[in-house]
Amino acid sequence: MDEVLLEQIIVYGVVFLICAFTVFFYLRRKSKKSLETVKKVAVAKEEGLFEPVSLYPHIDLNACIGSGACITACPEKDIIGITNGIATVINTSNCVGHGACFHACPVEAISLRIGTETRGVDLPHVSEDYETNIKGMYIAGELGGMGLIKNSVEQGQQAMENIAKQKKPSKENVLDVVIIGAGPAGISATLEAKKQGLSCITLEQDSLGGTVYTFPRAKIVMTSPMDLPLYGKAKLYDTSKDELLQLWKKVISEQNLEILENTKVESITPIEDETFKIVTNRGTEYICHQVLLSIGRRGTPRKLGIPGEDSLNVAYRLLEPERIEKKKIIVVGGGDSAIESALLLLQNNNEVILSYRKDKFSRLKPKNREKIEKAITDRTIRVLYNSNLVSISAKSVLMSIEGNEATELENDLVYIFAGGELPTSFLQNAGIEITKRFGHVLKSYK
Repeated sequence: MDEVLLEQIIVYGVVFLICAFTVFFYLRRKSKKSLETVKKVAVAKEEGLFEPVSLYPHIDLNACIGSGACITACPEKDIIGITNGIATVINTSNCVGHGACFHACPVEAISLRIGTETRGVDLPHVSEDYETNIKGMYIAGELGGMGLIKNSVEQGQQAMENIAKQKKPSKENVLDVVIIGAGPAGISATLEAKKQGLSCITLEQDSLGGTVYTFPRAKIVMTSPMDLPLYGKAKLYDTSKDELLQLWKKVISEQNLEILENTKVESITPIEDETFKIVTNRGTEYICHQVLLSIGRRGTPRKLGIPGEDSLNVAYRLLEPERIEKKKIIVVGGGDSAIESALLLLQNNNEVILSYRKDKFSRLKPKNREKIEKAITDRTIRVLYNSNLVSISAKSVLMSIEGNEATELENDLVYIFAGGELPTSFLQNAGIEITKRFGHVLKSYK
């Protein structure tokens, strides 16, 4: 009997030790990961990546159970981490707003928001049906806060489905809907309009693809499949801008859609019988029952306001960098667009100078930071911090560095990436209400 009891004690003791060691190593591993996350948050704050710049995940600390499902679901790196058993944001400004974390959370502790409690963002008033305060005028895509291509495509389709439900009796010379903007949301909406049997025309102030068109040709723009009306599921993984544009052109050609490029809308005016008159920069006018705005938030490029900025050798977007060779080029800006463009321009024996008005880069995507730091170390690119262009001429520029007297530099081309002006006045002139939102929860991700 004593031997049996002894054996039981030994067994229970072994089980206890195994459990104790398991718990110990689990807690140790958990503590180690927590400390790693704390360090990453500190680095993110130092590099200016902790504060969000657009759409980002907001975590309800009272509801979070620390399952880590959000981290597993996120295709980006170090956007969310775990500290002390609760999820926390890390490199928030790198979030692209795909919503995977929101869908993965088992206790609905995550919502996607735009604007923080201290930094507001100007957003138009849009209902759950994507209709603005002006009846018959709708907004979808980036302008409403949804910047990711896949989500913009979905919004464009959904907005047009709602427009179709409000279809009015046909009238001679009156279109069912005019779509303004041929970016992801606009193209999707145009396809859905045809699917719904609506008379429609799409107007784009630049070129097909909208904001996507301004990306460098090799830039990866899609990392997951999306559904296009009248086409079905487009299986896109590590898809470049050029590949995506080719797909859109193929679908548009097959469906014989009417999209007018280089046609800027100057005004939208409500007129009699609940219709709208749309006037373009070409002097053409369109009358329609409903309007869908699918333009970008950046509007027109922000200029530096210096002499020579309107010269032919100055551009605000990089197209077909592979055709530029043996040039002396200055790229102005310190964001991802400027970095990506400067790196692409290094090919074909170009000499590239990157001018940035601050003393260091901040809010860069990890891959871009790694690449630019390597280029600086390898001395393949010259970076001028604390510098400002003073003037631009045909073969040179004047550059002020560290506040000193301007220095003349030989130059063939200047690319300026200083952001864009929000189309606020255009929207307000159309009667759309705009409010600065603080910590605004997107209806699609409540």
